[in-house]
Amino acid sequence: MSRPVTISIVDDDDSVREALVGLMQSHGFHAESFDSGIGFLSSETLHGTDCLIVDMHMPGMSGLALFDLLVAAGRGIPTILITARHTAEARDRALQAGIYCYLPKPFAEAELLHCVRSATGTRID
Repeated sequence: MSRPVTISIVDDDDSVREALVGLMQSHGFHAESFDSGIGFLSSETLHGTDCLIVDMHMPGMSGLALFDLLVAAGRGIPTILITARHTAEARDRALQAGIYCYLPKPFAEAELLHCVRSATGTRID
């Protein structure tokens, strides 16, 4: 039996984390959430994460800084960057860095699910 696909969510906003965990679980994913990049990096979940959904702007460590740290450590987890402060420059920088999907808030659930399923190789409805 294969293990469930694990989606890790890193966002400093409690309501966003709860909503995204609920969405991922309702579509059959195992979801874990963290309120900071440091929390995620120090967790056991890091090693089993199949896809990371991370907010761009958080206190302490931005989502892009977290992604850059993971890449530098050789842990290239497909990452979806979400942001309420969208700019074309930020999008371009994120995609050039290797971010899998860049989604400005608010985004459609279907758009996020498409990114997650594509990143994890799971069936797309």
